[in-house]
Amino acid sequence: MGKHLDERQLRKLDADQRQLMCVELFGEIEEQWMVSESGVYALLIYHYCPEYRQLREWVTLQVVPTLRDARPTRSVERPTLSVLSWPQMSLNTLHWQDEPWIRLRDMPCLLANDPFNRHESWWRKASRLLRGG
Repeated sequence: MGKHLDERQLRKLDADQRQLMCVELFGEIEEQWMVSESGVYALLIYHYCPEYRQLREWVTLQVVPTLRDARPTRSVERPTLSVLSWPQMSLNTLHWQDEPWIRLRDMPCLLANDPFNRHESWWRKASRLLRGG
């Protein structure tokens, strides 16, 4: 981009937000400081100027989405939501690391309606007997 960083600006960034790299510039190799995405946002916050608004918008709306789209996506990176539907109920599931995940609070509802779950707890049997059922 051509924005040179001075020592004062670099000191405000963490080590993982900046990196000195060799870059070919006009046929010559030079060392240039490169800044990560979080480093760019940190610099925009530390050194606020109204003129930087267009730079922030460009980084946010064009640069970052382009870089993220260029990365190969794997199923383990992003969890996805889906809904399993049956005639009497539906269940939200989260697919992550090639496994379906169900909220713990939804499990009693699932187990209570399971027709294959023939085991009934002793307190349920006792309460049914006390109610006359």
